[in-house]
Amino acid sequence: MKKKPIALTAAPDDDEDFDVSAEALERGQRARIFRRTRSDLGLTQAEFAARFRVPVGTLRDWEQARATPPDFALAYVTVIARFPELVTEALG
Repeated sequence: MKKKPIALTAAPDDDEDFDVSAEALERGQRARIFRRTRSDLGLTQAEFAARFRVPVGTLRDWEQARATPPDFALAYVTVIARFPELVTEALG
């Protein structure tokens, strides 16, 4: 099995800490973008999912960093953050 590059090493004085791979760190950063966008709009996960046509289970996985949102989804949420009403209108 191939070892993933470590982006953040565990603190040596903390027995419960753990190494974080570069992939996991990126997934966490992307999750934060989704959570902040939804939160800034004042929407629940279900409301955001319905309004912007994202499966709620997928949104939950992305927000909780269980799955990495693909680049197109990151671009979509970036547009939503800047122009939420325009995206809502475009979706009809």
